[in-house]
Amino acid sequence: MSLLPPVIQLQQMTEEPSPNVQEIQFWLDKMVAWGRADSPNIQRDVSLHLRRLSSYLQQLLTHINNLKVLCQLTTDEDDAAAQALMKPMGVPPNEYHLKVLRKMVALLQENIGKSCSSLGNINQRCSCDSILAASEACVPLATCPEAAPLIDALLQRPATCVRAALSEDFLDALSCAYSRQNLSLEEQAVFSLWHHSLSSLEVAVLSLLESVCTNTGSTPQRMLQQVSQSLLPKACAQQCSIFLVVNDIFRSTLKQAEGNECVKSLIQIFTNCFLTELALLQPQKCVSLKAFFPQSPQSLLVPLSTLPSEMPQEAWEHHLNWLSGSLQRLTEDEEEGDGDGDSSSSTSRGHHRVFEAWFLLVQCAHWVQVTVQLLGTKGPEDCGPLLWLLTFYHHPTNRGHHRALQLVHAKDAWDRLHTLFSVSTSPPFDRLQSLVTLLSPQPQQPSLSPSFILGLSVNFAVFSQQPLSGSTQVLQTVVHRSGLVEEAACALSSLELRLNAGSCSSSDANRVHLRIKSLQNTLTHMHAAWSPAESQAHTLTHTHIKFN
Repeated sequence: MSLLPPVIQLQQMTEEPSPNVQEIQFWLDKMVAWGRADSPNIQRDVSLHLRRLSSYLQQLLTHINNLKVLCQLTTDEDDAAAQALMKPMGVPPNEYHLKVLRKMVALLQENIGKSCSSLGNINQRCSCDSILAASEACVPLATCPEAAPLIDALLQRPATCVRAALSEDFLDALSCAYSRQNLSLEEQAVFSLWHHSLSSLEVAVLSLLESVCTNTGSTPQRMLQQVSQSLLPKACAQQCSIFLVVNDIFRSTLKQAEGNECVKSLIQIFTNCFLTELALLQPQKCVSLKAFFPQSPQSLLVPLSTLPSEMPQEAWEHHLNWLSGSLQRLTEDEEEGDGDGDSSSSTSRGHHRVFEAWFLLVQCAHWVQVTVQLLGTKGPEDCGPLLWLLTFYHHPTNRGHHRALQLVHAKDAWDRLHTLFSVSTSPPFDRLQSLVTLLSPQPQQPSLSPSFILGLSVNFAVFSQQPLSGSTQVLQTVVHRSGLVEEAACALSSLELRLNAGSCSSSDANRVHLRIKSLQNTLTHMHAAWSPAESQAHTLTHTHIKFN
């Protein structure tokens, strides 16, 4: 006795081409034509095709039987034939199934590893013909550990031939198993799965968005970990086509959730991870940055994608002033187009350009973080361009042409915060009350984003020379009034992360670290003091976003 019967069946499967769609359609059409008439011509056509039809049906039967064998080997169902065969040898049926399965997988893997043999002659039968059959055979093996080498080999096989297509059922089975964590794949095999299966890639991106943005306790450090573990930034760096799909999903999500700070933070962290992975690639494997960002304003692409750590700290302000001026000119062109009564298509193109510029700014929000840091240390004469840039980041659409008024409010907010954080003692009550007024929305007036004021307050509290007790009191007032305790904690964690990574240089780093730790402790106590009802109301108000 031996394992030959099922192995011989497998060899037949890998050596015989699988039925293709065109051939199936050919015979279906023949059956319809033969069933509609009984003329001499039809009878002659049947006679001419009878032998070929018999051969085709035999091939189809063999293919079905082989798939049945693989399905049987991956189930726990008793096989009476296998038990009868193995009983005299004392081999348990499970062990028999496992040995046969491994042998089948090895033979399939060996066969798909053969190089394409039809390059010189299009009429010659190609070894790639077995790829589709092998992938179809792997459908019931998607979660089987013994089939992992074969699945990896199928996914990573170079697409040198049009005949080397993978079965859609195979890709769907892998996508389902991988999304449910029932399948372990090598990194490159995962990237290949996303390259072959758009639905699998979409599931991975939406799963990342949902896992990050529905977790109200997610910190920047945790978000960075989740993004890195998803493998998506690395896949995007290696395959531009994957990045374009991921970026389009982020673009669509951002359009639906313009003010959702969690979505904006995720996009910025993801882009930063992507740029890091891109820098690690060998030069010959790199694709032009323009290919990854075809819709972005090309004049802004390199300046924004450059990390703050890649230039001297002394150059930051000049760089940001240039970025602010460039974005202002772009938005002014859009507004002039709106006022000239141009066609709707021209207006739409203008809005599209502004959105893409803002989207790129969100992706490269490391410069927004530097902007807020500098605003926490600059005097009134230096803050104009920086305030415009920060206002545009939080209010990009200029709804109702309120940008000018929002800039006035932004300057007012900065002035009040600058005054509060400049006193050497605890801020007087009347000045704190003026800050509370600023945080209260005014009827029929364009109000500033709470995140705008929160970001300024956090950076003032961290970088100002005011005694820590006074800075803590101001920040507590802002956080209590806005209800953004978790957001303030995230802002401090983000600052700490940038400081540790060298992207947030400071001449007095030790003092800054100590102030961050003290402020974090204060916010922790504030969060613990919140009632469950307040926490739930805050979650519903600030973090709700639906993913389809």
